[in-house]
Amino acid sequence: MKVLKFGGTSVGSADRIQGVANLISSDNQPKIVVLSAMSGTTNTLVDISNCLYRNEKQKALDIIQNLEVNYYITVTELFKTEAFIREGKDFIQTVFTYLRSFINKDFYPLQEKAVLAQGEIMSTTLMHYYLEECGIPNTLLSALEYMRIDKDCEPDYFYIQQNLKRELDKPATQSLIITQGFICRNAYGEIDNLKRGGSDYSAALVGAAIKAEEIQIWTDIDGFHNNDPRIVENTKAIRHLSFDEAAELAYFGAKILHPSSVQPAKKENIPVRLKNTLCPQDEGTLITKESPVKNIKAVAAKSGITAIKIKSTNMLLAYGFLRKIFEVFEAWKTPIDMIATSEVAVSLTIDCTEHLENIVKDLEKYGMVEIDQNMAIVCIVGDFAATKSGLDAQVLKALEEVPLRMISYGGSEHNISVLVKEEDKKKAMTDLSNKLLACQD
Repeated sequence: MKVLKFGGTSVGSADRIQGVANLISSDNQPKIVVLSAMSGTTNTLVDISNCLYRNEKQKALDIIQNLEVNYYITVTELFKTEAFIREGKDFIQTVFTYLRSFINKDFYPLQEKAVLAQGEIMSTTLMHYYLEECGIPNTLLSALEYMRIDKDCEPDYFYIQQNLKRELDKPATQSLIITQGFICRNAYGEIDNLKRGGSDYSAALVGAAIKAEEIQIWTDIDGFHNNDPRIVENTKAIRHLSFDEAAELAYFGAKILHPSSVQPAKKENIPVRLKNTLCPQDEGTLITKESPVKNIKAVAAKSGITAIKIKSTNMLLAYGFLRKIFEVFEAWKTPIDMIATSEVAVSLTIDCTEHLENIVKDLEKYGMVEIDQNMAIVCIVGDFAATKSGLDAQVLKALEEVPLRMISYGGSEHNISVLVKEEDKKKAMTDLSNKLLACQD
């Protein structure tokens, strides 16, 4: 059995839903289909939640009304028979009556999770109804019946596996199963989610739980590209990546895949294939344990980076200094991306500045602290362990006209990362394409 995930743009209109329905029913093979909310819906539900937090009741009602009208239009465009148009509208009315029920209540975070869940509930139910109208047997399986996170907000693998198996073993379950991405229950049974981008994660967790033949992530682009097509011209799709290479690219800015999605597939050694809904015949990108091509694969960039430098003569020949530094970031639950050390200084980067003021205050106990904001990490990904020597020098040669704030190399066999000013990011990525990637064609 395969697991296929379709993102918001893939189900973003009646035409797109119909296209996905044709695609998933064309081969009569058993599959679990994981859907995101229709494009734009989650953002709108966030807007509604923000209005409710601010007690802006009328504004929340207006946004709810506009979204409801859009869904009624989708229903009339999606279905062909009066019976299913009526059933679709009745369902949409039920969802939006539920959303309006929050208007006169105190609003708190767990209620927001329930509000956000309605996007995936609507997209999957409309898909289920459309397949029924087309005479295609299918089962609508609620993710709330099997997807759960624990008290640390991490997936409860045993619970997911056992409860998903129970649902799949029910006699009435069809070979084509429609379910939600993103949404889940927490350790207390309340509606929760896997955070933004979590539909990819959902698909990977489902695939790992059932030991799927393959996990497919369908979006509106033909796989990973060797650079960011929004920034650099003439990028090319990458046909094969290793799990480690894909994880590096996803973490350092390639938006096509959620960073957490690789780990469950890697753990169970399940191939992941990235496909384009608008061009289904394209082979996309295949991600497996090993990649047959041993060279530099791609460049990705992550913006919104803050560099922190802690300088202290007390660090010289001292042990325990780095531990104290890391404990500050642990205390404020702030991950570190890059790190470089010298005899008297430590430089590192973070992408979350929520607790920056407190972090700086704590770090000043150990030395002088310097902050550089509006930075970007440019990551060059490939199999550096297997490639010819001197490739690292070629990377730096390609960047000779770009001021580098930090360089990280050796911590991973699959990437070299450099820190640059945000204003230099485009030049760095373009130079790497023109001077490095182009030489490998």
